[in-house]
Amino acid sequence: MTASLSSAPITVQPVSGKKGRAAFVDLGRAFAARLEHSVPQIRSEQLELVDPAKNPFFGHARAQFFLAYRGAAAVGRICAHIDELALETPVEQGFGPGTGFFGYFDAEDEMVARALLDAAEEWLQANGMTRALGPVSMSIWEEPGLLVEGQDHAPMIMMGHHPAHYAGWIENAGYERAQTLATYDLDISHDFPPLVQRIVKSGERNQRISVRRVQKSRWDEEVKVVLSILNDAWSENWGFVPFTPAEVAYAGKKLKPIIHEELNMIAEVDGRPVAFMLTFPDVNYVLSRINGKLFPFGWISMLRWLRKPVGSGMRVPLMGVLKEMHNTRLASQLAFMMISTIRKEATRLYNSKRGEIGWILADNQGMLAIADTIGSQKNREYAIFEKSLQAQTGANSDR
Repeated sequence: MTASLSSAPITVQPVSGKKGRAAFVDLGRAFAARLEHSVPQIRSEQLELVDPAKNPFFGHARAQFFLAYRGAAAVGRICAHIDELALETPVEQGFGPGTGFFGYFDAEDEMVARALLDAAEEWLQANGMTRALGPVSMSIWEEPGLLVEGQDHAPMIMMGHHPAHYAGWIENAGYERAQTLATYDLDISHDFPPLVQRIVKSGERNQRISVRRVQKSRWDEEVKVVLSILNDAWSENWGFVPFTPAEVAYAGKKLKPIIHEELNMIAEVDGRPVAFMLTFPDVNYVLSRINGKLFPFGWISMLRWLRKPVGSGMRVPLMGVLKEMHNTRLASQLAFMMISTIRKEATRLYNSKRGEIGWILADNQGMLAIADTIGSQKNREYAIFEKSLQAQTGANSDR
């Protein structure tokens, strides 16, 4: 950056419409391209996520996108948004009345970062919010948190990748950590420890229990089963916001191409679905090879990979057991049975050697115990920060 450019004033401007959203997405892509181990994503997918006409998240949320400029050069971006469903959740679960969010945060330097955070906070205050939480980009189910540990390797599917210095800039703007979540890496090329094997064999002898594959031939029904269990299982977790019917349909459509029946399980007790585990082949593996571009020839590699993702890492982004079974031996048994079956299939069919579990909340003792028992190790840590906006009302109004 030249001296003249670095001394130019910073302006932050709201953007909207197709052109504004495209500029917002493209600036984020430019920032990501600079970062070692970042994986380029498909641009059309990123545009869809910020389009109120296409992403059903906007059926219960509103947002304002901002770009920061130093002179004529775009030097940062941020989104401020309010989720009406999050406002209705209990305060003790992390959100609740008065909680707004920021996300899609990128900045050239700390001065730009402060200007962007100020703009997001002012918009949230103007819309009645008393607390800012983030980064969450932009649903809690999409890309929550800022990467604070694990920049030395590429992320798996649906996890963000950010430079380490962003955390300091956010904290220097008055934010404190509200929650920590992490992913856990494990070697799946060999079987799980003997304790896990004994638990699995015990479950297999129990005639009340069955673990079956998700069936793509009746995919819409299976999606509803999985997400009904999820909405119940996660209902008391920090940050939980329920999926709406429109989001269920949208998620089902988006996930279907990467679903392989043998890697996704539903557990039943006495014929009743009570638990599930989803596993996604790591699409970032192929995206890095085609540089995030489907055209002109990237789509060929993508289609081949989707049919049989040989050598791909596997990520378990979501699992759940009905709340009535939480803290029971059966819940752990079902989890071990599903993950053991998936491990065997991933190695047998796709020669996979690496798995990843998460994200897992820092206070989710049940899932942390499962991750530890199967021998996984934390490989990436994400932080979500918070700041009270109530004390700033007078100061902001004087700007």
